[in-house]
Amino acid sequence: MSATPIRIRKGFDIRLAGSPERVIVSALETPDVAVIPSEFPGFKPRLLVKEGDYVRRGAPVIGDKTRTGLTLTAPAAGTVKAVVYGARRSIERVIIAPAARDEAESLDRFDAAAIARAPREAILQALLKSGFFTLLRQRPFSKVPNPAAAPRAIFVNGMNTAPFLADLHVVIAGQEAAFQAGLDALTRLTDGKVHLCLDADAFHPSPAATGARNVEIHYFRGPHPAGNTSVHIHHIDPIRPGDTVWTVRATDVIRIGRLLLEGAPPADQIVALGGPGVRVDHRRYYRARAGGALAALLKGRLYDGENRVLNGDALAGEAVASESYLRLGQNAVTVIPEDRDRHFMGWAMPGLGAFSHANLFVSKFLRPLRRWDHGTNRHGSRRAMVVTGLYERFLPMRILPDFLIRAVLAHDTEEAVKLGLLETDPEDFALCAFVCPSKMDLPAIIRRGLDEVESEGL
Repeated sequence: MSATPIRIRKGFDIRLAGSPERVIVSALETPDVAVIPSEFPGFKPRLLVKEGDYVRRGAPVIGDKTRTGLTLTAPAAGTVKAVVYGARRSIERVIIAPAARDEAESLDRFDAAAIARAPREAILQALLKSGFFTLLRQRPFSKVPNPAAAPRAIFVNGMNTAPFLADLHVVIAGQEAAFQAGLDALTRLTDGKVHLCLDADAFHPSPAATGARNVEIHYFRGPHPAGNTSVHIHHIDPIRPGDTVWTVRATDVIRIGRLLLEGAPPADQIVALGGPGVRVDHRRYYRARAGGALAALLKGRLYDGENRVLNGDALAGEAVASESYLRLGQNAVTVIPEDRDRHFMGWAMPGLGAFSHANLFVSKFLRPLRRWDHGTNRHGSRRAMVVTGLYERFLPMRILPDFLIRAVLAHDTEEAVKLGLLETDPEDFALCAFVCPSKMDLPAIIRRGLDEVESEGL
């Protein structure tokens, strides 16, 4: 455990309106559920069922072509309603109509006290059979890990500085035993350390998190992206060439613990619903059906007008259709109003009601604590990249982001690796993209660079 919190000074907190209330309400009704393989980077889907098949909760639905035993499982018992294909016959999703009786596959059930002593293979097989192994990510490349290779260490992210990911200290209420069980299970998957990273300034922190056993606890303090896993790894135990570490969200550790203690994948998942597009009285946490339809969750809870629904936070979240479904690893739904208006004279106006991260508008001084109803407007068109050094103010890692981006754009993978590409994740550049004067999609550029490096085997 770190003696004092690690202070992150670079970054910026976007005061976005729509923070969810710290209460959990039930929203389990859904017409169907789905499994979406594109959620898992590096997963090569192979269909294991066909339309009309009956499956139990936790039964294999999609397998991985390249890694034996790695599967995605049904989030509910029922009948396979449809298999939806995309371009080049890729599997987009498998839709299941839930049955009246939610039967679950029988998996090994572990005693809480015995998990910390269980063989690695027993824990690993439980995660693989349930499909919950895909909640883990491997660094570098941020993809589903290779279960045959043990990581040097595992990092558990228990803090979220991006708006509005689910707060561990809210989700953990009533699930304290499951959280500890999940941490104990992670300790069996590596011979190294399990690092639990928490917010030093958390609102009403849970004793189950701050007093977690068998792990090394670290506290961080500072603006976003202080809560990003890449920042934690960089300041605690940086990745060296040839290293492999695994990462997982603390909210998913609770689900792993429930799986092991209950002997079946949980039928529900908790998601935080927030953002300016959500009605004030509906901004809260919801206990939703795992893999449930987004339309059922959002119905009657959004303001009228065109909105953009994001899987995840407002900065790094993926835009999805409102007819889509909750992902296995999803713990937040953020809704932002679509803003297509053109603003007269733009930055040349005083900006009494305009947001700026810099000292560009008067509102920066007159309304420093205001929460902003941001829309999707970029406030400008895309333009050529200019090396300004601006990104360095928002990325608290010892790398040169301007030159890294240029190396990736030039497909110079060797130079990109030297500049620290393998230490990063696309979400680390989401804040840089928000402030970027060139309006560039920096996370997509980093994702492409990581894919190129992996394909070349560097």
